[in-house]
Amino acid sequence: MSHLHQHEHHQGEKHGHFHTHDAPKMSTLNKSFLIGIALNIAYLVAEFVAGLATNSMGLLSDAGHNLSDVASLVLAMLAFKVSKIAANEKFTYGYKKSTVLVSLVNAVILLVAVGMIVAESVEKFLSPQPVDGQTIAWIAGIGVIINGLTAYLFLKEKEKDLNIKGAYLHLAADALVSLGVVISGVIIWFTGWYIIDPIIGLLVATVIVFSTWDLLKYSFRMALDGLPNNVDYQKVVNIFQQAPEVKEMHHLHIWAISTTENALTAHVVLTDFSHCQSIKDALKAQLAEQGIGHVTLEFETEDAHCETDCGDAIKN
Repeated sequence: MSHLHQHEHHQGEKHGHFHTHDAPKMSTLNKSFLIGIALNIAYLVAEFVAGLATNSMGLLSDAGHNLSDVASLVLAMLAFKVSKIAANEKFTYGYKKSTVLVSLVNAVILLVAVGMIVAESVEKFLSPQPVDGQTIAWIAGIGVIINGLTAYLFLKEKEKDLNIKGAYLHLAADALVSLGVVISGVIIWFTGWYIIDPIIGLLVATVIVFSTWDLLKYSFRMALDGLPNNVDYQKVVNIFQQAPEVKEMHHLHIWAISTTENALTAHVVLTDFSHCQSIKDALKAQLAEQGIGHVTLEFETEDAHCETDCGDAIKN
């Protein structure tokens, strides 16, 4: 039995390294993250001070919620920086997986923030309290501008990476929260209907949950090395099945190395070993088109036997 291991090169040699997406530019992201963090820190301090001055629990709780924005942005920025650290003997992929873990943490932070909004809204619904609608509307209006502007910084890059999308959703959700607070403030200002405040809070929380749920599910799946969202499993199988020299393929595994790079390993049974290199190149090129850049293939002869059960074999 003979085995021919085909490993990709790590430094971008001729056939070794394809990127899953057009990777976002680090310099641009750094600037976006730093601007977003600075704006949100300034706003949450102003909102906290205004909340104390007006005795508004709505503003104080929203300031606490905006603190989660800062945490989310800091985590995402750190994840990108850490992911650039070179691989070593203990971390052979480097620290790229940290981007996946941070995207999961950010999704959880969003849902925790929703829980805080719901708890505060229910309390206010059961015991409506007088608040200064005019001040709330003005302060929250500033929040709409700050969060909307910060979200815009990540708009163009949000589909290139899960962490950027998480930051964008977090900021867009907060802009929505602030808009809800503006609406409630204006209504209270002109009507004195304090019950509007918690109702708006519950509606906004519902919208945030719907916008965040997919991010949470996808982040969780990636953390468990599940199939990345941008990879079609059947199309990958078809690539192997349609290759004339491939008789069978088994032990197929596809997972995310980071939020921008995917990997694949597979055992491939060949009918002809005389064109190994061209077969490998063709398979890697087609897999790269499917968003899989890190490919490791083990070629086997027809009479080879795996050391483990090959019950997952896909035959042509």
